[in-house]
Order: sequence, then structure tokens, then C-alpha cells
Amino acid sequence: MSRMAKDGLTRRRVLKTAGSLVVAAGLPGPAAAGRRQATSAPASGDVTGRLARYMVAARDRDLPPDVVREAKHRILDTIGAIVSGAHMKPGEAAITFVRGQGGTPEATVLTTNIRTSAINAALANGMFGHADETDDFEPVTKAHPGCAVVPAAFALAEREGRSGTEFLRAVTLGYDLCCRFLMALGPDHVRATHRSAEGTSATFGAVGAAASLARLNEEQMRYALSYAAQQVSGLWSWVRDNEHIEKAFDFGGMGARNGVTAALMVQSGFTGVREVLDGEHNMIDAMSREPRPEEMVAGLGTRFFVTETAIKTFSVGYPIQAPLDALLTLRRQHGLTADNVERIVARLPEDGANIVNGRAMPDVNIQYILAVGLLDGTVTFTDSHSFEKLKDPRVMAVMKRVELVGDRALVVPDAPRSGHVEVTLRDGRRVSHFTRHAPGTKENPVDAAAINAKVRDLMTPVIGAPRTEEVIRTVHAIEQVKDVREFVRSLLGA
Repeated sequence: MSRMAKDGLTRRRVLKTAGSLVVAAGLPGPAAAGRRQATSAPASGDVTGRLARYMVAARDRDLPPDVVREAKHRILDTIGAIVSGAHMKPGEAAITFVRGQGGTPEATVLTTNIRTSAINAALANGMFGHADETDDFEPVTKAHPGCAVVPAAFALAEREGRSGTEFLRAVTLGYDLCCRFLMALGPDHVRATHRSAEGTSATFGAVGAAASLARLNEEQMRYALSYAAQQVSGLWSWVRDNEHIEKAFDFGGMGARNGVTAALMVQSGFTGVREVLDGEHNMIDAMSREPRPEEMVAGLGTRFFVTETAIKTFSVGYPIQAPLDALLTLRRQHGLTADNVERIVARLPEDGANIVNGRAMPDVNIQYILAVGLLDGTVTFTDSHSFEKLKDPRVMAVMKRVELVGDRALVVPDAPRSGHVEVTLRDGRRVSHFTRHAPGTKENPVDAAAINAKVRDLMTPVIGAPRTEEVIRTVHAIEQVKDVREFVRSLLGA
């Protein structure tokens, strides 16, 4: 017998003996602890296996036409965010870092001439995707699926030479895992424990997309989920990141990198734990005092979260979308101007108000965004990122008239990101508007034309009008793409 085998046998005997001593002493051993845990929160049957089997089947399963349409919209919307974010400060930081890493040329850092490992490309493109506040958002879970899922899918699709249909199905699966993970933990519970819902969910979304495109089998899917679980992280401290660089990593780059890493390690032969979602010391019990493991598989194949995320119509923090819509509605209806408005009171759900109150970044500063909206009648991409305009005396004068109220009465499950705005005019009149669901939500959707217009605004300054139009046409007909590598190289490379 080898020394390694003897050592392993000795360790097993020690652990077994220690367990016997614990029981003999009348203390709860691992099995007893498991039984006690099951009493307080009954474990569901084979959640990991059921999810893994669905993940395998999903890559060959036709999607309903409305799901295909909405998935295309989210892919296009995220490409717009990636391209526009590539040369913003977080994007430039990611480019500098990844260029210095080298790596096997497997995937493209979009809009650049860098080809690097799939892991590095996913990291960079993920940071691009959340370099500002352009990407989509799921209002109930607070997840930002696109900026992690789509970069992970690009990295694996390009590495493996997958088709547009495979890419679309992988993205759809990634959205499901991203949002379902937070549903299983309890989305409000996550933030109540100082963790970031966005960072926590991003890894699971990315591993869903990456594992699909890596064509893992059921056993490998189990292992990939386990390696993803070991990497899940994210703190709510990102709210103090004034330059948006760490936030871009937390929301996009970190999860995309983690998910691709998990899928590729397993594809190369790594084995791991088979039941990370429901076995002893499982991830959901470890991360939540309100575990709901069945949420990981509830409605799989019938409910698709890619149809439920909100596409932002303005490049501003999501809590600002609804109140900005409310103010612009009042401006149109009542002819509001900076000269005839005395005071603006914006009421938001309490957690959203805390995120956007007086922030240093223009795109997540509600006082600034509402001031620009009142003055200009809209908020452009340039305006939402202009530190110069933030200091403009005219804008600052209006900002002083904006009062923000975090209203607990607006914290409701069916409209978690609403906004109520009341304006007092100088003649004493008061007018108000309540936007329950901002434009771009599933309750108030935008059409393909609106998404195309948004993407043109984001991408044309970076890659030019002809390539932008080709990207739009290609994504809307993505089923015709035989190899995602050709799409990426011809349209989004240097």
C-alpha cells in the first residue's frame, strides 16, 4: 500500500473515530446536525440533479417564439452596454489588466484587438457590460443577468465555435440560473446580510451559459454547479465605489470569470461534489436563513427569466428609471420648466432611495438626473456621465430643489422599483405622477424599434454606424449564425 493510501486511510479512521467520540459524548455529530437542520427546513429531493438534467436538455430544446424574441432583445441590449462601456474608465482598467495577462487566444475582448483566454475575455467583457448603468435588471431579485451571462456565453461560444442558436439558448439558461439562485436564497435576505444580490447571482448565471456551451453532461453539470458555488461572493459595499470600477467587476466581470472558470475546469476533467444545492453543508442552507431550494427548479421550461428583466430606457441607475419617467411625464403634461418649478419631491422604495441619494457618480445621483430631466426634457448618455454638467450652476440650482424620500409604503413585491414625483409650482399648484412600472419592464415593455434606437446611441460612437446596423440585423436573426466566432471577429473586433 502506498504512503498516500495509508495516510488517507489513517485520516478516514481518525475522522470516523472522532465522530464516534462526539456521539458518545452526547454532542450532535454531523448526521444529527443534518437531521436537526432538516427538521427546521426540510430538504428538497435531488435539486442539484434535477437542475443538472434540465441544463443538459435545455441546449437542444426549442424555445417559445416570445422567449426567443425577448432573449434577442437582451442580447442586443447587453452588446450595446458592452460596446459603450469598453472605453469608459472601468473598461479601460479591464483592458489594461487583461492585456498584461496574455493567455491562449481563445476569445475576443470586444472592440479591441486583444484575443486571450476565455476566462480573461469573460472578465473584461463582463466589466464592459456594467461599466455604467446601461445593462438590464431584474426588479424582484435585483439581479443584473446580462452583464455576466452574455460575456460568459460569448467567451465559450467563441472558444468552442458554437452556433447562434446554441448561444441564444445558453443565454436564456444563464438568466434562469442567475435569478432562480436569488429566489432560492431570498433576495431581500441577501441584502439584509450585507451581501450584493448582483454579485452573488452573477456567477450562477454565467456558469449556466458557459456549461451549456461547453456541452457538459449531467454529472459534469453537477460538478460545474459545485465549482460555481465555491466561488459565489459579493458584498453590498460596492455602493461606496465612486468610480464604478469595482462595481463593474462585482456585477459583471467577477461572475462571468467565475462561471467560465467553473465550466472549463470541469470540461478539462475536474470532478467535484454532486449535490451542492441539497446535500450536507449545501450552498443554499449555508447562505440563507430562509432557504427555498425548490425555487432553483420551479417552473423550469415554462417560466423564463429572460422575458422578465427590465431593459433600461435611460443610462441611469435603475431606482431612477421610474421617477425620471414620472417627472418627464409631468413636464410634458404641465409645461414644467426650471423657472416655474419651486420644488420636486421624489418618493422611492426605501432601498432604492439609499442607492441613488446624492451619489458622486452622475448616473446614480437622482438629484442630478431629475434636474437635467427638468432642464432638458430628456437625459442623454452623455449627460448621465458628465461630471462637468454635474457642476453646472444651472443644474446645481435645480438640484437644491429636489427632495428624495425613501418611502416604506412603496416597498411592495409586485412593483419593487416604482417612483412617485410631486412638483410644487411657483404659483402654488401641485401636480404629481406615479410610475408603477418604468418603461422597459415586463409590465410596460419596449419594442424592438426602441431597443434598436438605444443600441445605436450606445454603439455608433464606438464602432461606427455601418457595423452597428450589422450587429442589430445579425442579433435579430441570430439563428442564422453558424459560428459565433465569425460574428464576433467581423463585427466587434478591432
